[in-house]
Order: sequence, then C-alpha cells, then structure tokens
Amino acid sequence: MSVAGVLASCQSDPDIDITKLAAETDPPEVLYNQGLANIKAGNMSEAARKFDAVDAQHPFSEWSRKSLVMSTFTKYRLGRYADAIATGNRYMNLYPKSEDAAYAQYLVGLSYWKQISSVTQDQKNSVKTIEAMQRVVDEFPNSEYVDDAQAKIRFARDQLAGKEMQVGRYYLERKEYLASIQRFRVVVERYPNTNQIEEALARLVEAYYAMGVVQEAQTAAAVLGHNYPDSQWYADSYQLLQKGGLEPRENAGSWIARAGKQLLTGS
Repeated sequence: MSVAGVLASCQSDPDIDITKLAAETDPPEVLYNQGLANIKAGNMSEAARKFDAVDAQHPFSEWSRKSLVMSTFTKYRLGRYADAIATGNRYMNLYPKSEDAAYAQYLVGLSYWKQISSVTQDQKNSVKTIEAMQRVVDEFPNSEYVDDAQAKIRFARDQLAGKEMQVGRYYLERKEYLASIQRFRVVVERYPNTNQIEEALARLVEAYYAMGVVQEAQTAAAVLGHNYPDSQWYADSYQLLQKGGLEPRENAGSWIARAGKQLLTGS
C-alpha cells in the first residue's frame, strides 16, 4: 500500500497508548509503526521524530523511503513548511519514480501554497507554488492530485497578477502613466485568464486616454467589450471614451489586439 493509502486509512483511536517508549535505536519497522500510531493519536511532532529517526539510522532502505514521505506529511501538518519542503524535495531527488512521488511533490506544492501572502507583499511563494504544482501536473498527469494542483496554480497566478495590478494602480494614481501601463501589460500578456484581466484592460483605457494615446485606449476598450460585454469595467471604460467623443475601436496592429486573442483561445 502506498503512503497516501496508509494516511487515508488512519483513524483517530483514543485507546492507543502513545509513549516515548523506545529509544530511537529500535528496528526501522518498529519506529515506522510508532510513527503511524502517533499520527492516529494526533501527535504529529512525535510522529515526525520517529520517521526522521528511521531515515537517519536506516538511510536508503525501503523503510527510509516510506518514512521520508510520512515525515513530509507530518511536517506539513505541523505548519513546518520549510522543513516539509526540504524533506519532500529530498524524497523527490532520491525516489522520483516511486509510487509516492506524486504525493510527495504535491505536499511540496501545498507547503509553498500555504505560505502565499497577500498581494501587498512579496509573491515568491506564488512562483514556487506554480513551479511545484506544475511538476505534479507534468510528471504525474494521471495522479489524483492533478485537479487540485491545477486549482492551486490558478490561485497563484491570480496572486501574481494581483501584485502587478497593485503596483500598476500605485503608479496610475500618481499619474506615472508609462510605469502603470507596463504593469497592466504584464497582466494582459502573461495572466490573461485570471480574475484581474478585466480591470487590467480598463486601467489601460484610463492610462492611455490620460496620455492622449487614443488609439490604444480605444483598442483596450474594444478588447474588453468584446470579451466581457457585461462587465462594469467595460461600462466605465465606454463612458470615459464617450466623454472625449470616442468609442471602442480595435486597432489590429496594437499589442493589445494581439494579446486579446489569448482571451479567445484560452491560452
């Protein structure tokens, strides 16, 4: 049975007597089973200690392999995310094709995902989440973790887009239009299928219009209206153009028009 299967079968048992019991020189199967018993009893710290003892004393054995992924799991559950990532990565380096490799890699991704901060802060863990979860998708396409890995990737991409939007709005408020456009362009070109795309296009209308670059403003509004005709962002953009006697009109030679095709293809 795989480690993931063992975890799924673990049920809380109040009658299990968990003690420090044995010295960490016990046979590996004894230490491993003590680790499982501690998981069942909800004692994750002691479980992690038992699994780490197996790995330390019986490296490269089958018990060590199983203990490594269990150690990754317990450290993740304890919120020791850096330790979980280090242990999971060690597992993947040693056993990249094993039956538990998909689960170990998924736990690495979850450990990064749990550390994603708000868009006002650094988004390095969003980048790491995407990298780790993409490996699940690419290397283990038939695993049970793929659907959630893809959901976590979408969330992390939305965070990265949100960070660009936050900085772009900062520049826009200060009338630093070129700097703001650079940020909104990143969202449109790199993150077209995120929750930020409608506002990004609308902010491009606003920034280009303020600069007097009306063709680009009209193109951004046209792409926005074509893809999100019922959006409040489109309604606001349309109203802004009307103030200047303009209307949405796509310039096929604009970078915005080219990027807008991604919205249609879903790429």
